[in-house]
Amino acid sequence: MNYFLILALILFLYFNTWYVLSIIYKRNDIADIAWGTGFILMAISSAILNSSFGFVNIITIILVSIWGIRLAIHIYKRNKNKKEDFRYLQWRKEWGKWFVIRSYLQVFILQGFLLYIISIPILLINQSYLESSKFLFLGVIVWFIGFLFESISDSQLKKFISNPNNKGKILKTGLWKYSRHPNYFGEVVQWWGIWVLSLSIGVIGIISPVTITLLILFVSGVPLLEKKYKDNTEFEEYKKVTSVFIPFFPKKK
Repeated sequence: MNYFLILALILFLYFNTWYVLSIIYKRNDIADIAWGTGFILMAISSAILNSSFGFVNIITIILVSIWGIRLAIHIYKRNKNKKEDFRYLQWRKEWGKWFVIRSYLQVFILQGFLLYIISIPILLINQSYLESSKFLFLGVIVWFIGFLFESISDSQLKKFISNPNNKGKILKTGLWKYSRHPNYFGEVVQWWGIWVLSLSIGVIGIISPVTITLLILFVSGVPLLEKKYKDNTEFEEYKKVTSVFIPFFPKKK
């Protein structure tokens, strides 16, 4: 069977399993945990299929695994002992009697499709045994910059939220002083780094970072959070001086 078809089937079965778990636990937000670990599954599965364990292949698997494990643990801890994430709760109400089928198609199957598209640089790398690449160092550096942004900003936000005195307030210090969404910026940069790693194969993998960039900027990331805080006076003031995505020095009032 075709390499790409086998991996698509693996991913299809993977998200069907998570869908069943979502029905059991009545939480669609576990799809967010499945997101990070799904990329690890693709990285390892694709390498095993072709026995692709050259130095570049191994580095790629390590970087994807570090990102995926950190993200999955972060989301699990964030959601533990709390209500279902506000996005999924809203859909649960809006979809009504169609909830079961729409959550299957629009949350899990759609997410599986997007994950597959974003995984393309990984699949291209692991289609071959790669011992070296002139793009290796640059790719790792770009990925590392993104990882620092995402992990540090997530940590700063977690610490801020954990303080009861900050309830209802907006985080405006640390990396959040320079971007309203530094964690999303970091995630996008990491995928541009993975794409750079795949450049020795060709440029076709650029569909991956372009897809995740568009998703976060215009669909599931920035717009949803901006909408959530649109009636917050402090956030509106914060918006006037702080870059929406790419970190930059605050504007003077």
